[in-house]
Amino acid sequence: MFLRKLSSPSSSRIHSLKTALLSNNNTTTTRSTCIRRSLSSFSTFASYTSSLPPQSSNTPLQFHHRHSSSSSSSQPKNDHIVPNPNIENDPSTIKQSFRTHLEHQRQRALNGGGTQRINKQHTKGSLTARERIQLLFDHETFTEVDQLKVHRCQEFGMDREENKIPGDGVVTGYGKVNGRNVFCFSQDFTVFGGSLSETHAQKIVKIMDMAMRVGCPVIGLNDSGGARIQDGVDSLAGYADVFQLNVDASGVIPQLSVIMGPCAGGAVYSPAMTDFIFMVDETSYMFVTGPEVVKTVTNEDVTKEELGGSGVHSTKSGVAHDSYPNDVAAIRAMRILLDYLPSSNDPSTLPMKECSDPSDRLVTSLEYLVPDDANMPYDMKDIIREVVDYGDMFEIMPDYAKNIVTAFARMNGQTVGVVGNNPMTLAGCLDIGSSTKAARFVRFCNAFNIPLVTFVDVPGFLPGTGQEHGGIIRQGAKLLFAYAEATVPKITVITRKAYGGAYDVMASKHLRSDANYAWPGAEVAVMGAKGAAEIIFRGKDIEKNTKDYTERFANPMLTAERGFIDDIIEPSMTRKAICRDLELLRHKQMPKIDRKNSNIPL
Repeated sequence: MFLRKLSSPSSSRIHSLKTALLSNNNTTTTRSTCIRRSLSSFSTFASYTSSLPPQSSNTPLQFHHRHSSSSSSSQPKNDHIVPNPNIENDPSTIKQSFRTHLEHQRQRALNGGGTQRINKQHTKGSLTARERIQLLFDHETFTEVDQLKVHRCQEFGMDREENKIPGDGVVTGYGKVNGRNVFCFSQDFTVFGGSLSETHAQKIVKIMDMAMRVGCPVIGLNDSGGARIQDGVDSLAGYADVFQLNVDASGVIPQLSVIMGPCAGGAVYSPAMTDFIFMVDETSYMFVTGPEVVKTVTNEDVTKEELGGSGVHSTKSGVAHDSYPNDVAAIRAMRILLDYLPSSNDPSTLPMKECSDPSDRLVTSLEYLVPDDANMPYDMKDIIREVVDYGDMFEIMPDYAKNIVTAFARMNGQTVGVVGNNPMTLAGCLDIGSSTKAARFVRFCNAFNIPLVTFVDVPGFLPGTGQEHGGIIRQGAKLLFAYAEATVPKITVITRKAYGGAYDVMASKHLRSDANYAWPGAEVAVMGAKGAAEIIFRGKDIEKNTKDYTERFANPMLTAERGFIDDIIEPSMTRKAICRDLELLRHKQMPKIDRKNSNIPL
């Protein structure tokens, strides 16, 4: 050790010094510091050290034994212990210095852009990146990855130490949500506005790659001003790397995005390729070009909210799947959605819940929910809630294309995807918005082995020049294609109307649906009775001919005779029939067609 024996004082002081040296407790004071403090109390220390010969900085510490000139055999030798004057080269000091620096860097990472910017984030009603993560994950389960990673940009003053903030504006890691492993990245707007740099993108790519390896969902909490201009083309390359991982992970693991702040320019395309997008009212927006560019090019004055706010994307554009009033509500919704989803496309990861709602429960209320008059509306959501476990469902895109319902629910504890025409809006007609909405939902369910339950009450496709010019042929074909391509268990219930081509599209037996039922009041025909009679009989005896047509075709008997439905069931038996079929189809297998990829009419 770095000591010499000192002819001094009391043995108790020496004993306490040795005890300090041999102790293994983890204190912040180094051993060499303890030694010097202890020795400094000795009266002879100062005078003794001043008489020592100087040592080179490269000379290792040595033990010097010195004897008094007047010593004799009768006098004991006094060996003195002193610290090395070159203590700054002591390995313990170097390591302690590193630990101090490490803790400093960790604290900088935790502080993000600093107290002032954090307060500004709170002032506008938003949480910080780390606060969002704390809300998302189960208590104390989050493990951070790449906390100390910093950017490599040397341009425009970015090489200054104060601009090299550990974490580089994004918090990445993994943890548990409702007891299941989930990966996440959360962009930190307090650090360079959450802008994406080369290293920022590398962190996101790493976490997505890890999620794919272990088969877990990945969640992106987006709050970014876009590409970091100082990084130049490196930031654009970073975006492309993220886009590639989005595509690679599509259909392999669920990808979910929550837009919690700005998301502009190229930044919008990563969440656009994920499976679900949630937005926060008044604080989040998405657009490719901002209001200033719009003003310059089109001379149109528009606010960020009007151009790409949550209301726009959840009700008009269909970009977002839902919006919420604040960060807390959005994260809570994300946790609920995750509980319905499998961890990956491995069928064994599809969650199953204990269910005390009997699978053979008779739903007598269904006998009265659907009016006999085909022109009277009703809410298909009421039908769905009566059939599924406990009446619980998580609706996807509830404010967009309301003429069709898409939702996750459970039947006998098993997650199912539910699709249903809603006569409360546009009489349940299929149009451009509803077709694309349902098609994407069906394809997601098929990719992740989620059975599909379809409730049909559709009078056909919505007519009009707006629809035709908007591409209803191509858009409607998307839903037809999605149902035909799906190989998961498919169960269809016709509650009232199934007219024309829309009957075919809505998971008909002809598209390899596994189980098809109709209620006694259902009508399956090319069109409504009155329209058919006018065409067939050319306007003659319309009332009588309409009555005759209704008696002949406005019921499901002919369809059952052809085998296009498997049975005509009482509405109260619906839950029992669906649960029974889902159990039967649990291990359904379909042969795969040898092809590189299908070509859905996008």
